[in-house]
Amino acid sequence: MEAVYVWKEPYKAALLETDRGKLQKRLTAAKAAIDVRLQELQSDHGGTPEERLAISDALASLNVIRRELENGSGPLLRG
Repeated sequence: MEAVYVWKEPYKAALLETDRGKLQKRLTAAKAAIDVRLQELQSDHGGTPEERLAISDALASLNVIRRELENGSGPLLRG
């Protein structure tokens, strides 16, 4: 069973967005949701190793998408 993380919905929305006009907003929302969770983890030392790995992977993926958006490359549709 897959764990449910609050930050995962905005992350998935960013991954699935194909409209370049909407993508930056989705990336920003996903990063903000992840940042909130990281703050929570820092303050209470909670979370699991699996969640921390998932966050690390998610941030790496968002960075790739952001770079592709900035370079005008990638398989995204023009919005």
